Amino acid sequence: MSGRRALKAVLIDLSGTLHVEDTAVPGAQDALHRLRQAAVAVKFVTNTTKESKRNLLERLHRLNFDLQEKEIFTSLSIETSEPNAVVVGLAPDHFNYQTLNTAFRMILDGAPLIAIHKARYYKRKDGLALGPGPFVAGLEYAADCQATVDARDDVGGAQNAGMLGILVRTGKYREGDERKINPPPHFTCDSFPEAVDYILKNLL
Repeated sequence: MSGRRALKAVLIDLSGTLHVEDTAVPGAQDALHRLRQAAVAVKFVTNTTKESKRNLLERLHRLNFDLQEKEIFTSLSIETSEPNAVVVGLAPDHFNYQTLNTAFRMILDGAPLIAIHKARYYKRKDGLALGPGPFVAGLEYAADCQATVDARDDVGGAQNAGMLGILVRTGKYREGDERKINPPPHFTCDSFPEAVDYILKNLL
């Protein structure tokens, strides 16, 4: 591995990488176990807003993944006692006219529009489903404003932060997605087990 420092940590996305709802990606549990044997810290990151960290942890434990709550970093922790902004995440049960209209009026009154992410869709076990992106775009259009938005692609965010991003072709991946990410992923592979193989062979 000449010319590159060994990795100190691996940050692993959860939904679409290790699992899709209540189904584990084939071989992901064993791959995670192999990665944990290496001399590298392993942490888990997610921008999901549809369930708490505790519920997410319980789901992963049911799928036989070995991880602890303190290893998971989510975007869900936010102070709500004195709201001064409209923050949009993935909340399928709350994307209704009344809620969106309330958000629209708050933005008109000066509240900034912030999106946890602007994904067009995400993967459920019954197929693709609308993400928060279309609803953010609707609020932007209606209120004539521009949202502050996280990176559209998780891998794109990693790359822009100076990390090595590995894109897996599971979850919401669609053919050609790697060509839409700038800068492009360091490596693209079919699944998390293949990503672990690459990390162990080439990056440690």
